[in-house]
Amino acid sequence: MPLLLLIETSTSACSVALAQGDGVLAIMHLKEPRTQSSLLAPLIQQLLKEQQIEISQCDAIAVSAGPGSYTGLRVGVSTAKGLCFGSGKPLIAIDSLQIMAQNCIDRMEGACLKETTIIPMMDARRMEVYTACYNLNGEKLSATQAVVIDTNSFSAELTHGNIIFTGDGVEKCNSLLTHPNARFVPLTPSADGMRKAAYQAFQSKSFADLAYFEPYYLKEFVAKITCKASPLQPSAAP
Repeated sequence: MPLLLLIETSTSACSVALAQGDGVLAIMHLKEPRTQSSLLAPLIQQLLKEQQIEISQCDAIAVSAGPGSYTGLRVGVSTAKGLCFGSGKPLIAIDSLQIMAQNCIDRMEGACLKETTIIPMMDARRMEVYTACYNLNGEKLSATQAVVIDTNSFSAELTHGNIIFTGDGVEKCNSLLTHPNARFVPLTPSADGMRKAAYQAFQSKSFADLAYFEPYYLKEFVAKITCKASPLQPSAAP
């Protein structure tokens, strides 16, 4: 089983974990907001030291690829790239919303109905969130886009079936989306939510290009998408 270092920095907080295959060996969280630039590297060093593991023993390094905080993603990706360049290990990039979706699935521990869709929401500016749709296997059903939340958001999806809205953006919508099919699971993305996707990427050798890979900031409008045959409501183009 490959030994993977996981780095999650898509929000103001961050976390790092070690995974053996798709199982987590250890995880550490940095609770102080907006301190990635100064504390991420020491956090990784502490994790490796406590587990008595050298970076050279890791088979790959996985990092949250975006969307998310510009500063957090930049710090996380630059740190991961530096470790990869120094150790000769491959880089794995994991969608930040997929991490949130997996965190939610893990927290629910099989309590979701089969027809449930997971919609992670990452807090953006004002009433805007970054979002996409996922099934209970953590598979992406739609492209990522920015959505401005109002009382009509996701009305077609909610009519279709049960929706779990999760992530650090749900506080913007839990008072607006009152449909009985809506459920809210607030959470901050955590590195342990990367383990399955990172393991699958390692097995398939789906590695990012160290020289050219950049985080996906989603600063601009993303094309309209379909989730369960129903479009999410996009934000207005800038």
